[in-house]
Amino acid sequence: MKKILSAIFIIFGLISFSTAEELDNIQLPMRDYDGIELPAGTFIPIINAQEISTEYCPEGYKVKFISTNDLYLHETNVIPKGTEFYGYIEKIHEPVVGTHASMKIRINKMILSDTFEIPIKGYIYTSNDNLIGGELTAPAEYITVPHFQQKFQGRFWSHRGPSLQIRPGGKRLMGEHKKVNAGEEGLIILTAPAYITHTLTN
Repeated sequence: MKKILSAIFIIFGLISFSTAEELDNIQLPMRDYDGIELPAGTFIPIINAQEISTEYCPEGYKVKFISTNDLYLHETNVIPKGTEFYGYIEKIHEPVVGTHASMKIRINKMILSDTFEIPIKGYIYTSNDNLIGGELTAPAEYITVPHFQQKFQGRFWSHRGPSLQIRPGGKRLMGEHKKVNAGEEGLIILTAPAYITHTLTN
């Protein structure tokens, strides 16, 4: 009886050892893909998906944009056309006398068409430090200023005298709210490298 039990234990031990060894040797299929880094300063063409205004959108208001072109890097389409970008209004400056309203829109993620989400850091780009709006308003008044011309010498006459010029006065109009219309095109600029760890294949 002891020999039978010993034989059973030995058989079970060999089966368990063989199974454990087989599990250790299983190779899971891994994708040969290290990811692609988009450098800071990369521009991404986009279109606005909804109307955004400083008049009725508060700070923190969530916004959505859609890429209008395929973006390739090293022959790989890293951001396909139709990719969605999400963010929020980071800062709003109300309109004041002399200056129109302005806002900064921060972008914090992109979602591919297969719903894969990638975090990014960027802003809607403008040449004014990514500030949308903030232009000076028109003058509220104009003043006339005499301007003395140089001597004009004709063939039979000469003349030196003042002329009046119209110049903007010191006062400016009240600023207006800034609005970005739905369907308006723009650019996202990356402010930090974006690591693309997932791409779509045709």
